Amino acid sequence: MENQFFVDSKHLSPEVLVKKHRIESDPTSRKNHMEYLPGMEIIESDVCSQVVSQMESYDYGKYTARDVRVALEHPTCSIEDFKALLAPAAEPFLEQMAERARLETSKHFGNTVYLFTPLYIANYCENYCVYCGFNCYNHINRMKLSMEQIEKEMRVIADSGMEEILILTGESRVQSDVEYIGDACKLARKYFRMVGLEIYPVNTDEYKYLHQCGADYVTVFQETYDTDKYEQLHLLGHKRVWPYRFDAQERALRGGMRGVAFSALLGLSDFRKDALASALHVYYLQRKYPHAEMSLSCPRLRPIINNDKINPLDVHEKQLCQIICAYRIFLPFVGITVSSRESAAFRNGIVKIAATKVSTGVSTGIGDHDSKYNGKETDELQGDEQFEIDDNRSLDKMYQDIENEGLQPVLNDYLYV
Repeated sequence: MENQFFVDSKHLSPEVLVKKHRIESDPTSRKNHMEYLPGMEIIESDVCSQVVSQMESYDYGKYTARDVRVALEHPTCSIEDFKALLAPAAEPFLEQMAERARLETSKHFGNTVYLFTPLYIANYCENYCVYCGFNCYNHINRMKLSMEQIEKEMRVIADSGMEEILILTGESRVQSDVEYIGDACKLARKYFRMVGLEIYPVNTDEYKYLHQCGADYVTVFQETYDTDKYEQLHLLGHKRVWPYRFDAQERALRGGMRGVAFSALLGLSDFRKDALASALHVYYLQRKYPHAEMSLSCPRLRPIINNDKINPLDVHEKQLCQIICAYRIFLPFVGITVSSRESAAFRNGIVKIAATKVSTGVSTGIGDHDSKYNGKETDELQGDEQFEIDDNRSLDKMYQDIENEGLQPVLNDYLYV
C-alpha cells in the first residue's frame, strides 16, 4: 500500500537515485523519527501524551447509533461524545449533525465567513515527504522570491481587495531562513491587516522574532498523528522529527503569537483517528492558553506533480462533512478553514453549516499572481505548484457567491491600536 506514495524518479541523477533507494529500502539508514536533532528546542508539555493516549485507545467500531443519539442530545459535547460523532455509526445521522453544527456556528460566529489568500514565496525543501509536490527528490522548478518580487506579489493581491494573507515556504532553513521570512512579514504589514505563516516549525525565540516582524498566527500541519505511518512517509529532513512538529503550536504561543492553526492531511492514515487527534490537540492547548485564537483546517490529499496516484479515495465528501460537523459540535468557539482543495459546491455548502474561513484567489505556485490575477504574460521564471486546487474562484466571485448564500463575507475584523 505504501508504494502508491512514491514519486516518479525518471529525472533524478544516478547518484541521487542510489541515495533515494537506500533511504526507501533500508529503514536503518534513517534517523529515529522520535529523536530531536541538534538545535531543536524541547519544551516540557503534557499535551502530546494526552492526545496520543486518546488516539491510540480510540476504537470507533464500538460506537452505536444509541451513542450518537446521546451525544447529539447533550448540550455540551464531551470527548466521549466527540468520539461517537466521528465513528461510522454517526454517518446515518449526518443531517442531524449538520443542523446541530449550524446552530453552534450561528451562535458563536453569526453568519460571517472570513476570506484570506495564501502566498508561496519559496518552494525549496530539504525534506523527503513522499506524498508532497515540494519534496526534495521531486524534479520541479524551484524558486525563491526576492523581497522586490514578494512586494510585487503582495501589491497585486492587496489591489484585489484582500486584507489577510498567509505566507508559505517550502521547508528549507538554508533557502528560506527565519530572517528572510521575517522580512517578508514586515513587507506584508504594509499591505495587509492580518498576516499568517505556514512554514517549517521553529523554536520559541524564533516565533517571537517573527511575531515582532508582523506575523499574527501560525499554521502547522501535523500531517498524521500516527507515529508509525509518519515514520514511513517522512524519510529525510527536519520534518521527520514527529515530536518537534507536534509542539510547534505551543512554542508559537509561548513566543507571543496571537493564534495557531492545526491540521492532519486526511487520507495519509486512518482519518477518523487523525481527526480525533487534531481536535484534541486544540482541546488540550485551549485549556493551557485560553487567551489564544485556535482553528482547524480540514484538507484532504490532492494530486501532485510526479505522483498522479494520490487521490483522497478513502475520505469522501460525506465523511469530510461528518468530520467538520463533529469539530464544530465539539469545539464551538474554534475557527474551521476549508481550503481550495475542495470543490466550490462543497465549500458553498459547508460555510452554511460549520466552516468559518475559506481561501480565495488561490495559487500554490511561486511568482505567478500577476499572470493569474491580471492575465499578464511574463518572461519571469515561476516556481511549480505544491498541489492542484479544485476551487479557483477569484475574491470578487467568492465574495459574491457567499453573499448569494445569505452570508456575510469578512475580509478583516481586527483593529490595531
